[in-house]
Amino acid sequence: RFCSWIKPRVPPQDFVIFRVGFSANFTAMTGSSSKQSSSVYDFTVKDIRGNDVDLSIYKGKVLLIVNVASQCGLTNSNYNELNEVYTKYKDQGLEILAFPCNQFGEQEPGDNAQIAEVACTRFKAEFPIFDKVEVNGSNAAPIYKFLKSSKGGLLGDGIKWNFTKFLVDKDGNVVERYAPTTSPLSIEKNVKKLLGIA
Repeated sequence: RFCSWIKPRVPPQDFVIFRVGFSANFTAMTGSSSKQSSSVYDFTVKDIRGNDVDLSIYKGKVLLIVNVASQCGLTNSNYNELNEVYTKYKDQGLEILAFPCNQFGEQEPGDNAQIAEVACTRFKAEFPIFDKVEVNGSNAAPIYKFLKSSKGGLLGDGIKWNFTKFLVDKDGNVVERYAPTTSPLSIEKNVKKLLGIA
């Protein structure tokens, strides 16, 4: 799992395949194409080690996508509850994708190595942590532009704070958006429904 790595690992074997298909994936990474993205699977992002991750590898999984921070008042409760939900359902098809962001009160100031240290050592997170991104503004990551356009918030599309959560079904469609203060455990029933668990 995520915290099992110590040093950056050698890029995976399919890295060559990624390079061959780079032009096809480039618009998904940059969001520069006029073609409208139709699902989360259309995007390629970077993991916390700097490796490219084609989100289509999560096809058939239920995803909970969260913008995280290490120094927020919501950090302890969210990381602990995200861990609890992940432990319960990771073997039944749930993946939690965490994107560090420093746009809210500068509460994620560290570099990727420092962020990974907090996630692994302090919170024992096993779900994947990705490269630090911006979620609002002109430099917002394309995946976040898509998430926001799919499910706007009560006061507009913009992400309001750390730990905003997007629930994505097995087909890559954004089905729900939750406020930063919404407890991960409180949405467990919705996760179970998408997983097909009674």
